[in-house]
Amino acid sequence: MSAEDLGFLPDRLTRITDFIHANYLDTGKLPFASLLIGRGDDIALQWSSGVADDAIFRIASMTKPITSVAFMQLVEQGKVALTDPVAKYIPEWAKLGVFVAGGGNVPFVSRPPTSPMRIVDLLRHTSGLTYSFQERSNIDAAYRKSDVESWSKSSSQSFIDTLAQIPLEFDPGTQWNYSVSTDVLGIIIERISGQSLPDYFQEHIFAPLAMEDTFFSVPAGKASRIPECYAFDAETKLKLFDKSGAESIWTKGWSFNSGGGGLASTVADYHRFCRMLLNGGALDGVQIISPKTLELMTANHIPGGQDLTQMSKSLFSEAEMAGIGFGLGFATTIDSAATLTPCSTGDFYWGGMYSTAFFVDPVEDIIMIFMTQLMPSSTYPVRREIKTMIYSALAS
Repeated sequence: MSAEDLGFLPDRLTRITDFIHANYLDTGKLPFASLLIGRGDDIALQWSSGVADDAIFRIASMTKPITSVAFMQLVEQGKVALTDPVAKYIPEWAKLGVFVAGGGNVPFVSRPPTSPMRIVDLLRHTSGLTYSFQERSNIDAAYRKSDVESWSKSSSQSFIDTLAQIPLEFDPGTQWNYSVSTDVLGIIIERISGQSLPDYFQEHIFAPLAMEDTFFSVPAGKASRIPECYAFDAETKLKLFDKSGAESIWTKGWSFNSGGGGLASTVADYHRFCRMLLNGGALDGVQIISPKTLELMTANHIPGGQDLTQMSKSLFSEAEMAGIGFGLGFATTIDSAATLTPCSTGDFYWGGMYSTAFFVDPVEDIIMIFMTQLMPSSTYPVRREIKTMIYSALAS
């Protein structure tokens, strides 16, 4: 179907790619870009500039929704419950306390939490865990010192053992903080299923959805499709972070497969994943999760129905805050007017640290996937700008 048949004004869709070119590619702010806009199962616009259409991108935290869906498959099978204490599956954390004092060269002082960390806290980032890059507390400083987030040095077991020695930042369920929680979910998937995370994903997500180019470690035969990855530099704009092709670290394999950020994927593969989400958990006759499970995942699970401005203590996350709640693996819009961005209440989304992003809008039946490779994702507002322009292109 044409873009016009799908309810878009074609000239306004073209305006989006012209905007990306003029503002980001021609100015050297971004190295390249790829964009897909879909409605239902159809594609209204697919565009790439400076990178192959079948490029395999480092999707970072866009791994999190995949891990969350995989975990909810185990919930559906009765193997784990959202209300279960995390210590049931990670007994190493049975005595994990909440920060009181200490850090640096001073031993930590902690106290027992007022309530146990539950599985739901991992899915909605209310666990009390953090990320080393938050750079605002003695706890994330301890994460940096321990190098716990190094995928080439940690293992699933050492990751758990290291975090067992560092207190939680707050009582589980009382605040929201973007964190390694989804990495912990990946480890619990391994412990419950008896499979490695790559094997579980391949059997239960990737093969059923025919996602043939999504990996923790890109195989040698497909390595040539990995583009370069950059970090923002104040002087040069782009500073090489990871090489392309066979020299990329994404071809080497990891000792720790991060459920929070370790995957590489293509626009086409992630489109299939998003189509499954838009279609109530099913694609091409294969049911990945049930419609009611997906409905639960995309509801706001922030206590009291709050948005992230009321609950978050993060210096960085992949979400804008106003009008945004958080579900089980996704940010979700709970008040479209408060976002000050054209969108739908009930849409859900996430992004990755290399400025990749997706959103799914069940109200308007829209999917958007944007790929580039520049960290951090907070460098430019390109993702918000694209979303605004997509809705401006709607005719019906």
